[in-house]
Amino acid sequence: MSRRRAAIKREVLPDHKYRDKVLTKFMNRLMLDGKKSVSETIVYGALDMVAEKTKKEAINFFHNALDNVKPGLEVRSRRVGGATYQVPMEVRSVRAQTLAMKWIVDSARKRGEKTMKEKIAYELIDAFNNKGNAVKKREETHKMAEANRAFSHFRW
Repeated sequence: MSRRRAAIKREVLPDHKYRDKVLTKFMNRLMLDGKKSVSETIVYGALDMVAEKTKKEAINFFHNALDNVKPGLEVRSRRVGGATYQVPMEVRSVRAQTLAMKWIVDSARKRGEKTMKEKIAYELIDAFNNKGNAVKKREETHKMAEANRAFSHFRW
């Protein structure tokens, strides 16, 4: 992190199909080697698959799944007098969204389905139903914060 000035936040353009900026960020998170058209194809295919399987509107389903994965608390390292403490802190909304997307993509990549479309679709369905690896990661983060609640007075 720079000590001179805050980093400039870049605005992303909304995606073509749903006109949603959060979905564009998700596509960017999924993208490898700058191949955005490939990640768009994967995400749109996964959302079509989700809409077909659940009979619900895909974009609302995506947002609900993302909200189920967003963490409320996390631990951050704080150095006090030579000792390092894991201090629980509330997560800002932008960081919570970023972490949720990261966890969904990471856990989808580790799944056993055949294509990436299926992996993303089934991970979103699991996230919507509050199960799956991404939700498990959120629960772990909350447990860690709860376990280190004694150090919350070191918050800055």
